[in-house]
Amino acid sequence: MDKKPYRIGYTQGVYDMFHVGHLNLLQNAKKQCDRLIVGVNSDRLVMEYKHKKPVISEENRLRIVENIKAVDEAVIVDTLDKLSAYRQLGFDAVFIGDDWKGNARWAQTEKDLAPYGAQVVYLPHTPDISSTGLRIIREDSVGEDA
Repeated sequence: MDKKPYRIGYTQGVYDMFHVGHLNLLQNAKKQCDRLIVGVNSDRLVMEYKHKKPVISEENRLRIVENIKAVDEAVIVDTLDKLSAYRQLGFDAVFIGDDWKGNARWAQTEKDLAPYGAQVVYLPHTPDISSTGLRIIREDSVGEDA
């Protein structure tokens, strides 16, 4: 077995209406590390930055994610701050879709993590799939098309 570039990897997301893009990201991240920890954004955090209530509760999203073969550990998180996550979890790399490359927040995350030797690794984004495209937006919440 080839040695993987990272010991502990981390990625984070809502994982609402779990789809193949989520699965691809998690599988690609796991190929890069011995242990993959996945942060599942809390319902409160999602409301705070997306102004939407997830379709699936944080407890059920956590259960889904922690039962995916590529995931070694899943935790509910209350912040988007990756430096805070690093301090808590001690990862070597944080994985994100390459559609975020060049984004100001992620450029800052790269700078914040660099002194600790942790890297931001951009993985291929699955085209033409997103949770937003799978749901109907109704004012401040989301719902399934009945």
